[in-house]
Amino acid sequence: MTDIHLETKNLSFTYHDGTQALKNVNIQIKKGEKIAIMGPNGAGKSTLFSHFNGLTEPTSGHVEVDGDELIYERDELLKVRQKVGIVFQDPNDQLFAPTVKEDVAFGPMNLGLEYDEVKARITEALEMVGMTGFEDKTPHHLSGGQQKRVAIAGIIAMRPEIMILDEPTAGLDPEGVDKVLAILNKLNEEGISIVISSHDIEMVNQFAEKIFVLYNGEIIAEGDKHQIFSDKELLKKAHLKAPITTEILYKLKENGLNVDTEKISVDETVNEILNAKNI
Repeated sequence: MTDIHLETKNLSFTYHDGTQALKNVNIQIKKGEKIAIMGPNGAGKSTLFSHFNGLTEPTSGHVEVDGDELIYERDELLKVRQKVGIVFQDPNDQLFAPTVKEDVAFGPMNLGLEYDEVKARITEALEMVGMTGFEDKTPHHLSGGQQKRVAIAGIIAMRPEIMILDEPTAGLDPEGVDKVLAILNKLNEEGISIVISSHDIEMVNQFAEKIFVLYNGEIIAEGDKHQIFSDKELLKKAHLKAPITTEILYKLKENGLNVDTEKISVDETVNEILNAKNI
């Protein structure tokens, strides 16, 4: 049994107007990983994500889920979408029912589950995202953060093995970001592989264990956050900003202090400064 959950092999996609959005993308997502795919606007992140559960069919190359190549037929895609759930960047692309509970019920109902099972999944999913008590509310009357959590609940109710989230914290205030991160970490602890895209370096720094950098439709780097965030040339090329901790360590190094610029967290950075000054 492979420990690779999802894999793309030489995945390429060209739009009808000739725009090549993805070029020979090779990515492996292993079971239980927390992965971020980073890149500037127009890099191809959303297009790549739409391939992960068959919403888009590649021009060439293919996607494999648990070692099986995606087949673009209704029944096969339904099976894949039970395993691979996608939360879109804009909750309005996902929330369309008159009430929260109907929205969350949509996926499980499509699986043909019994009413009692659907009901249990609605309760469980809303509890997990902290939205119990909102069952009869209209999704479009909720705040952006609440809508995002309901959209996540709708995917949780499908009980996927992999969750793909496109810019999960975009437009949220700091408290909203913390709530979404807490949900994603909890899901990961329960064995779900999580893949996010984000421009938010500080959030990715907190969350991801492995990072792929997508630029102009190509993967130009992959590695852990220490490797990616300490490579200033790479970040500049990909139009990404370094975390504030990395900026501080580089400044200290320029000023003659012997510090390791691959340290990322606030605690690591403080320790580097104290050690460098022999405090």
